[in-house]
Amino acid sequence: MTTSLQKYADLYRRPGPWCTAYVPAGTGTVDSLEAGDVRPGNAQAQLEAQGAAAADIAAMEQALQPAAGLPAPVSRFVLVHSGKVEVNEVLPGDLVLPERVAMEPVPDLLPLVKHRPEELPYVVAEVSREHGEIRLYRAGAGAPSSVREVEGESENIHKFHGGGWSELRFQHHTEDVWRRNADEVAGEIDRVARASGARLIVLAGDIRARGLVKDNLSEASQALVSEVDSHTHTGGADSANLEDQVNQHVSEVWAEEQQNVMDRLAVREGQANPEAAHGVGAVVHALQQAQVDTLILDDAALSERTMLALAAEPWIATAKEEALGAEILGKVPAPAALLRAAALTDARVLLVPGPVLPEGVHVAALLRWSSGPDVPSS
Repeated sequence: MTTSLQKYADLYRRPGPWCTAYVPAGTGTVDSLEAGDVRPGNAQAQLEAQGAAAADIAAMEQALQPAAGLPAPVSRFVLVHSGKVEVNEVLPGDLVLPERVAMEPVPDLLPLVKHRPEELPYVVAEVSREHGEIRLYRAGAGAPSSVREVEGESENIHKFHGGGWSELRFQHHTEDVWRRNADEVAGEIDRVARASGARLIVLAGDIRARGLVKDNLSEASQALVSEVDSHTHTGGADSANLEDQVNQHVSEVWAEEQQNVMDRLAVREGQANPEAAHGVGAVVHALQQAQVDTLILDDAALSERTMLALAAEPWIATAKEEALGAEILGKVPAPAALLRAAALTDARVLLVPGPVLPEGVHVAALLRWSSGPDVPSS
């Protein structure tokens, strides 16, 4: 699953320094409450030691105040510039990288991408014969970004068992009500899915209602549907069971799309003039040319390597002579420099574990056009 960092391009263009905090944010126990209370002060001390401006320190201290009521485990990512909090994100889950409070020449958004490695909008619709709750999620974001309620007709929704023609007429009327309700719910699912670009629709709830709703969905939405036998709105229902099943379907979509990207990389690599790049040298050269369509990165393997962040095009370099006259902002971790260059050239990003890429290759790219023979990697 690829993600775009283009919305952060404006931040990446601004000169530093930037103050960053990536820390735990949960307050679920006495110990974590105490840790949360001292965290702002600890951040202040660390930033003062690094020479941060007073306005930046004050903004960071305020942003790191404990946030009560958050379900553990959660993490927080804060980015401060010129005394203003530019990013303050609470991220579901434990830290996925070492805790960090630092003053840096450019923003390092790797923690955000690690927690939200894909822009995967998906819909979870719990349906009954008279009601639908349609929740839009974005993978890794925790709470739904929107919730829609559809209340259909509730009278005469249960079949009549009196016998004879009366029963038959009542049964037909009841089924007509079910179909109208299902059509209304399906219409709302279609609207949410279409507007969000959802890549998965999970249907849960009453089995008969699920079937009617699915039949009334558009062809495009039907292609995205997965059904689960769970309904949190019934007595004794286990919401964790539904969440587990939804997460499984999301993981399957992510794995399938990741495999599609890797298949495209393999196919392009085999071409005479490949529209692909492998290795640091080739990928950095392609980024400098704004040639990268999708950056594929094993960030852990490059965590100890640094690159140069530049104030203007070509935005990234591995050595001073590659800067082409652009101001060098500083040496930064290679993953941070690569993500920044991807954002500034409108390339999408896919983070992968080491075994996914060929042995010895820690970064690769799908290119927008072929540039002839491969550039030797380094």
